[in-house]
Amino acid sequence: MTESIPYSQPPTPTFRLKVCGLTQYEQVMELDNLGVIFAGFIFYAPSPRYYKRYLDTAVLKKIRGKHINKVGVFINASVDEVLKAVDDAGLSMVQLHGDESPKTCERIAEYVSVIKAFRLRDDDQVMWKVKDYQAVADMFLFDTATAEYGGSGKKFDWKVLAGLKIGKPFFLSGGIGPEDAPKIHQFAADPVAADLFALDINSRFETAPGVKDIKQVEKFIQQLSNPNV
Repeated sequence: MTESIPYSQPPTPTFRLKVCGLTQYEQVMELDNLGVIFAGFIFYAPSPRYYKRYLDTAVLKKIRGKHINKVGVFINASVDEVLKAVDDAGLSMVQLHGDESPKTCERIAEYVSVIKAFRLRDDDQVMWKVKDYQAVADMFLFDTATAEYGGSGKKFDWKVLAGLKIGKPFFLSGGIGPEDAPKIHQFAADPVAADLFALDINSRFETAPGVKDIKQVEKFIQQLSNPNV
């Protein structure tokens, strides 16, 4: 695996935040100003949020911010395809959101930080699913299992993670919405949250696929920082 990237801590929020499925340069800059740490761009052509529908790769490569790190989201792409995209788009990290093998993760992690995503059902044995990836991924991401790959807007039962010692920093994803700040504070009190690295939000904060409601994101950040807001 690559050496850990020294991700900066924003002035707010209390929780690190990844906003995924971005398609607009201006919105990335607005999120950077709000202290968002991770900007997710979809590198999966069937997705309605596929970045190339909206952004030229050269423009994506030029995106820089005070806090933001660019994350490319891939689904069952080849190692060569992922690594070329990292160079072409200037990605800080990659998120492997398909059925990638531990060997594929290991090869990519020699070059760039890897988030391996796992789509969870409410009765899954989480530690069994992640065991072969512990040594070959930098971080994990837990999302909702659906027929499609991500973007369902549906939440899995977070109780499936309760009490676990993941042993790896992880992103909590899957249908997190503007009303969920109190539930996140409750989740943060569980022992499993010792490994909670960041929250991942997407479709529940959109006005259209790939178009974020920045005001909703800002309010969510405020609620994460101050439960009384």
